[in-house]
Formats: sequence, C-alpha cells, structure tokens
Amino acid sequence: MAKRLLRDFSSIRFSVSATTRPPRPGEVDGVDYHFLTKKQFKEKIERNEFLEWETFYNGTMYGTLEASVEYERNKGYFVMLDVDVLGALNVKKTYGEEAMSIFISPPSISVLEQRLRSRATESDETLLLRLDRAKREIKYAHRFDVEVVNDDLESAYKKIKSAVELFITNSKS
Repeated sequence: MAKRLLRDFSSIRFSVSATTRPPRPGEVDGVDYHFLTKKQFKEKIERNEFLEWETFYNGTMYGTLEASVEYERNKGYFVMLDVDVLGALNVKKTYGEEAMSIFISPPSISVLEQRLRSRATESDETLLLRLDRAKREIKYAHRFDVEVVNDDLESAYKKIKSAVELFITNSKS
C-alpha cells in the first residue's frame, strides 16, 4: 500500500530507515536503508538522532533518523514512515497534529498467520514471534488517528487513500 500511496501522491516521500542488518542483494545504502554498524547506531541513539528506534528479537536495530524526515519536510513534502506501534506513537507525540497515524490491522490473527505462512519467508520460530507481536500491537490500535482492517486490499487502500487526502487537504488550509 505504501508504494501505491507514493505513486498516487506526489507530495509524499518515504522515509528511509536506518538498520544494523547487512544489505540484501541489490539494496543501496541511503536508498533502501541507511546501513549502519551497531556502534554507529548506538552513537546516534546517544545523540538523540532518532525519532524512534527499536531492537528486534534477532538483535537487528531499526530506526527513523530525524534528519531524514526533516530534510523532506523542509522541501515541502509529507513524509511516510513504516514503523512499529510504539515508534508510531513516539512520532505522533513529537509532531502532534502535523502527523497522522494509521493502524492497519489484519481481519484476525488466524488470517495473518495464513498470510505469513503463504509467503514462506519465515521460520516457524520467527512466525510465532511475529504473531505474538501482532497480538500485542493490536491492543494499541485505538490510539491511532485511523484504523483500517485489511480484509480486502482494494477496500483497505481506498480507506487509507481517503484519510491521506483529507489529512493533506486539512494541512494545507
């Protein structure tokens, strides 16, 4: 959905996250991610350079650099972030009404499990960790500006697109 929103709204730019994981084949530093060592990442944490950051179960760290977001905002763009629940709440706390948070939830945990299994990209262990995380995160949905249940991709996209259009229109007035 993010790629489609970027295609449909020329006023939106996607925030490039920082990570400590190594680049996958074809990924470019500064385009797909800002690839950092753990030492570099921790130094940026100490200097409060992240709007939000998190360490995942496998030790990999991800975060949103404030400078990256502000660079795009200063050029007049709205910036889209793809972050976890707590990260989204932190960003919302920082930007207040200048940010809109959208929670996209699965129709159910069993449907989410089916979707993840059909991708065949997760081990059983990581699949269970992701499902457990999803169960915890769903409890925060009410704290977001917009909640969309992704039961049908086209219907969910239309709801998100409508909310984004309204936010952009209200931000300009």
